Formats: sequence, C-alpha cells, structure tokens
Amino acid sequence: MKLPRSGAGWTVAVFGVLALAMGAVGLLWPEALLRTLGFEVPERRAAGDHTGTFLMASSMASFNMGVYYLLATATEWRSFYRFTVVFRLVTFTVFSIAVLADIAPGGFFGVAAWEGLGAVATAVGLRWDARRADAPGVGRGGDDAAGAAAGGAGTPSATDAVH
Repeated sequence: MKLPRSGAGWTVAVFGVLALAMGAVGLLWPEALLRTLGFEVPERRAAGDHTGTFLMASSMASFNMGVYYLLATATEWRSFYRFTVVFRLVTFTVFSIAVLADIAPGGFFGVAAWEGLGAVATAVGLRWDARRADAPGVGRGGDDAAGAAAGGAGTPSATDAVH
C-alpha cells in the first residue's frame, strides 16, 4: 500500500488504521473493547440481551470503515476527506450528547473526542495541503478520483477548487 501523499491523507490513514484495528479487536475480543469504552462487562448476559450481536455488527462496520479510509488514502480521494470532516463532527456531537444525557458512560466521551479531533486534524490538513498547492512551484501530488478520471493524477478537479 502506498503511503499518504498529503497532510490530510495522513490524518485519514491514521483514522483508517485505528478503525480497522478497533474493529478487529471488537470481533476477536469484544470484552476488551467494551472495557476500553467504559462499559460494564457482566459475567453473564440476561436472556434477550443482544449486546454481543450489536457489538459484532459495530465492529464489522468499524473494520470495513477502516478499509474504506485506507482506500481513500491510497487514491488521495480529497472529496472523501472533506466529507469525513463534516460527518465526523456530526458523530462527535451525537456521541457527546449521549454521554451528557447519561445514555453512554463517561469513558465513551473518548470516542467522541477522537472523532472531533480527527475531523479538525483532517480539516487543518486539507487547508495546509491547499496552501502548499497554491505556493509557486509546488504541485498537489494527487487529487480525487473524478479529477484523475478527467485529466490525470496531477490535474486538480472541479471539487478541488472548493477549499
């Protein structure tokens, strides 16, 4: 797999690796993941308790999301990077509200903070990359899939014009 070619790409790659790893932990050792998030792990689950099923589904989604993020990094899909900033901020908000409303334990705020900080880091990376690309004599080094299809790897796409 290619290394990221931009600051924003690095932030997305880090999140992708961690999402992949946490998904794998949840699939292979769900109790460890629950403890990490601050959830109680009883010796026995009551009849009708589908925590394990939900955790398996969430962990598989996290694993898959990690793959998607790494694929976006490998292709330097900048439109995806921008999309993640918005939706990671939404995730931060929803998860924070869950903690504040006592729906989730306090330790779950770490997940919210990770999402919020990741969104900010990617936004800063996108801005830094745009400034570097605008500097005289410095090329972008990659663009989104639409730009690659339209004109090649070094040609900025219409979506890259919107910073």
